[in-house]
Amino acid sequence: MRPGLAAALLLGSLCVGAAVHAAPPTAEAIAALPQPAEYVAPTPVMLQATTVRRYAAPDAEQGVAADQTHFYAINNTVIDKYEIASGKLINRWMSPLHGLIRHLNSCVERSGRLICANSNYNLVPMGSSIEFFDTKTMQHVDSHSLGLTDEGSLTWVEPYRQGWLSAFAQYDGHGGLPFKDHRYASVVTFDAEWRRTGGWLFPDDILQRMAPHAASGGSVGPDGLLYVIGHDLPEIYVLARPAMGPTLIHVATIAVEAEGEAFTWAPGRGRTIFTVDHHKGRVLEITLPPVPLTDKDALPFR
Repeated sequence: MRPGLAAALLLGSLCVGAAVHAAPPTAEAIAALPQPAEYVAPTPVMLQATTVRRYAAPDAEQGVAADQTHFYAINNTVIDKYEIASGKLINRWMSPLHGLIRHLNSCVERSGRLICANSNYNLVPMGSSIEFFDTKTMQHVDSHSLGLTDEGSLTWVEPYRQGWLSAFAQYDGHGGLPFKDHRYASVVTFDAEWRRTGGWLFPDDILQRMAPHAASGGSVGPDGLLYVIGHDLPEIYVLARPAMGPTLIHVATIAVEAEGEAFTWAPGRGRTIFTVDHHKGRVLEITLPPVPLTDKDALPFR
C-alpha cells in the first residue's frame, strides 16, 4: 500500500471514531439553552357597537340575511322578506312545522340567492343541509344534504375562497349527545364539492361564554376577520386565523344590543350588520367599530 494512501485511511478512521464517540452535551449545557415560556393568549379588545335602526319583524327568531334593498327574517320554517327603506313586509316563504326543513339557523344572500343552514335540531343523530332560495320569487330552488356528520349541527355557512366556510354546534343536554358537549363546536372549511378541507376550534374563553350552545351566527367581515355570535349573550366575538395550530385567536369582543342568534353584513354599508332581537321580534341595524389587529400570530381569513 502506498504510504500516502495508508495515512489517509488512518486519518479517516480517526475522524469517524471521533464522531462516533463524541461526548453528549452536559446537563449544564442543556440548561444554558433558551427555554420556551408559557403561552399567554392576547387580551381581547372590548368594544361597543351602535344601533342605527330597529324594525318590527315578528318572525326574526333565528337570524336575518340582507341584500342591497331587502332583509330576510328567519324563523325555523319561515323566511319573511322586508323592504329596508320602509320596513314593509313584501313576501314570505313557509314550510310545514317539523317537516322536511326543520330548523333554519341562518341565511346569507349571494347573487340573488339565499344560502341557508338547516339542521334537524333538537333531534339526534344530528343531520344538516344547505338550502337555497330565490330572493325575487322567495321559492326554494336547491338543496345539498350533509347528512350525518361528526362535527355536529350546522349553524351557519357562507362562500369562502373557492369553497365554503361553516360552523357546527354541539350542545349540553337538550339536543346534544351524551359523549360530546358544547366544547366540540368548530369552524369547518369545505371545497366547492362539499369535501372537508380544514377547520379550527373555538378558544376556551368563547366556548365558556357561548355554553350550553354554540356560535349561532358567523361571517367574515370587510376587514377579513371572522365575526361570530352565540345564542344568548349581547356580544359579538371577533376571531383571527392562527399562524399555526388548530385554535382560533380571540381578537375582540363587541357589545351589541342583540342577544345572540344569526346576523349578516349589510352589503355596501361598510361595518353595518343586520341582526335579530329574538326576544322582542325585531331586526336591528347595527354599526360595528373598527377592530385593531396587532398580534403577529393573528391572521385575517381574507
